[in-house]
Amino acid sequence: MSTFVNEIKTTPILNSIESTLSKVLTGNNLFLLAGPCAVENEKITMETAEFLIKLTDKLNIPFVYKSSFRKANRTNASSFSGIGDEKALQLLGKVRSTFNVPIVTDIHESSHAALAAEFVDVLQIPAFLFRQTDLLQAAAKTGKIINIKKGQFAAAEAMRYAAQKVKDMDNNQILLTERGNMFGYGDMVVDYRNLIWLKEMGHPVIMDCTHSLQQPNNGSGVTGGLPQLIEPLTKAAVAVGVDGLFIETHPDPSTALSDGANMLSLDKMEGLLIKLLKINAVL
Repeated sequence: MSTFVNEIKTTPILNSIESTLSKVLTGNNLFLLAGPCAVENEKITMETAEFLIKLTDKLNIPFVYKSSFRKANRTNASSFSGIGDEKALQLLGKVRSTFNVPIVTDIHESSHAALAAEFVDVLQIPAFLFRQTDLLQAAAKTGKIINIKKGQFAAAEAMRYAAQKVKDMDNNQILLTERGNMFGYGDMVVDYRNLIWLKEMGHPVIMDCTHSLQQPNNGSGVTGGLPQLIEPLTKAAVAVGVDGLFIETHPDPSTALSDGANMLSLDKMEGLLIKLLKINAVL
């Protein structure tokens, strides 16, 4: 394992937010968006960020730390939705300033765009909301990078129009994310043709490797998942030629307050990333 790490690490990543975002937007490096589904507390947020930053620096992978400051899309009204917007955003800001790493977080309402933009570098449009014109325009106006996740109910071609709404606001800093399509009532299926069709739109394309394995609407009121399939799904995405990977990870998914059923355990990240880099090196 260490031998391969030494082989692939040709030049160290500059510990710079600007240089990382430049690599993400050019799509010339396999990059990673990763972190816990939601901001739970300072300990998990900071320790997970530090672990991932050290790992991606060792493997020479451009890295953006991901965590949602609020979880508005919940199956059950009693499910965890956040620790408070201001507190969560300040924690994300602390990660950014402490480790000099870019941050991505979801926004669910137009009013969240300017609020979140004070603390993060990439605003993510959730899959269920990718057609919301006001939300896309508000996000675009911040001048931040916009990551648009394809709806579970949509064909790849629909993303062309979502991206255009951002471009119409004079913002061409766009990422497109595939996250599977709904199959029946409670399962997700990934059509890898979508990655190819999304790339034809001229923006970096990301594979959401964890939400694509969700099993929603399972009758329990809590979304399930198939984390054992994260590795083959990510391998296939890299083989197809995806630009970036989105992986939600947690020190102990069994205790996670949001989406624990489909997150990857943090201790499995290194082994997975090394395998993915080997595939990418062959390409």
